[in-house]
Order: sequence, then structure tokens, then C-alpha cells
Amino acid sequence: MKIFCGGSNKPLAETIAASLGMQLSALELFVFPDGEKRVRVEENVVDEDCIVIQSTTTPVDQNYMELFFIIDALKRSGARKITAVVPYFGYQRQDHVFRDGEVVSLEVMIGFLESLKVDRVVTVDLHSIKIPELFHIPVTHLSALPVFADAMKRELKEDAVLVSPDMGGLRGISKLSELLGNLAWVSIVKKRNLETGEIKMTGIEGDTSKLKKRAIILDDMISSGKTIVQAAAFLKKMGVEECHVFATHAIFSKEAPYLLQHSIVDRVFVTDSVLVPEEKKFPKLTILSVADIIAKEL
Repeated sequence: MKIFCGGSNKPLAETIAASLGMQLSALELFVFPDGEKRVRVEENVVDEDCIVIQSTTTPVDQNYMELFFIIDALKRSGARKITAVVPYFGYQRQDHVFRDGEVVSLEVMIGFLESLKVDRVVTVDLHSIKIPELFHIPVTHLSALPVFADAMKRELKEDAVLVSPDMGGLRGISKLSELLGNLAWVSIVKKRNLETGEIKMTGIEGDTSKLKKRAIILDDMISSGKTIVQAAAFLKKMGVEECHVFATHAIFSKEAPYLLQHSIVDRVFVTDSVLVPEEKKFPKLTILSVADIIAKEL
């Protein structure tokens, strides 16, 4: 078996390889002056099982194209089997038509992967549990919940309640509750304007008497950070003293790091499914690794 990676998250790829007692295999990624990329496999992969690790976050399209090129190069070089490890699967929020005339972008990206004859996809915390059904190849859908549960047991479980920022997160919050000995949980009810993206918190689904000193918000990703900040403010108005956030994918677009650091959120925990550059790190941030849970599936 040989492990390759694109340029989107090399530190995670190196950690996964180390967990397997391996090193990353050599790959040449050359960028022409006009932005086009050329990929060349520098090792013999004939009849080898190959793993390609690439998160498809910002710049999403560039990272996807790099992934496609690496897969094609491996196929042309004689690889026997290819597993695409895509910790963050870009376009996953565009998994169906929200308004007439829209593209289903996620299906387009899945179609590209399948046309390249990828044998298996491994990913972490997709936006919807129904997304694997869109694939016609095997998909291993991993969860960061055990990683989060371990961190919560160490630091935050006492006098706490779990909170889903919307009704779509009920399945995850219920599973996390079980991992924490059936810790109490509630869900925030919100409305989103599909045209403007604006969100309004309207209430709590569940027993509000469960809201205790410490609220732990669970989400699959943080993009702009606005939903998290609004949810924290809403919870503090309900009497919660501390508000901590656990989210798998640190997309951190635009002003998210500044917004989170200067909000009433106490701490933000994310995973390394997405590489967080130094300029986007902030004092309240803690990064947990999903390398071991990925390595166990390879």
C-alpha cells in the first residue's frame, strides 16, 4: 500500500501515514504560470493499493481538480486499487435542489470521481446522512463524535447540556449524548432565508429546564461563524453561563476567526479535517485530530 496526498492538508496526511507506520509517497505537483497544474507520480505503483488524501476546501475547485489529476495519474501508472480519502467533501451542502433551476453540485463532483474509477471514498461528517446514497461506489462515512466525546469527558462534561444549532443535527447530538452517558440535550429552532442566508433563532426544541451552567453546541462545520455566534447569544439569554462549540470542519470563511474570538463563545473545538492556516488561528481555538479514526479504516 502507498499513500499520496494533494496540497490541501499535508499535515493531516502525514499524521495518518505515521499512524500506519508509513511515509507519504513521492508526487510532483507543478503549477504553470497560467495556473494549470501537472501531476506526476514519482514511484512505481504497478499493482499497488493506493490512497489519496485531499480535503476539498478553499480553494474548492482547485483542490478537487488536483485530486482528480492525482487519481488519473495513479490509474495511468498501473495502480491496482485507489481509495480517495476526502476528510472534508466540498459542495456537500449542495446535495439537492433548493430552488428551481439550481445545479446539484455535489452530484457533479461525485460523478467526476466515479468516472475516474475510484474504488472507495472515505470521508468525515457529511452534512447529511443521505449523501452516501448518491454514490455508486463504496463510501466509508466516519464520525468525529468519539474524538469530541473524549475531549468533553476530559474538560466539559460536568453540569453541561448538549445543544444542536438546528433540527438537522438531532441524530448527531443524540449519538454524542449516548457516548457521554446520556447527557441531556436540546435543539435550537431556527429559520433560514434561502435567498439571503439570514438566520433567525425562534425557540428551543426540548425541555428548557435542561439548560444548565454550560452549553456545548455541536455542528458539522463552521463557515462564516454567524450561526454559532447567534446560537451562543441566544443560549446566554436563556440563562446559560458558558458556551462551548464543537464542529468537525473548520471552513472559517471571511471574518469567522475574528467573529468567534470576539464573541461570547468561550471555546471553539474543531478537527484537522481542514487545514487551519496560522493566520486563521485564534486564542479560543483548539484543534483535535481525526487522523487515528481515518487510519483505522485504511
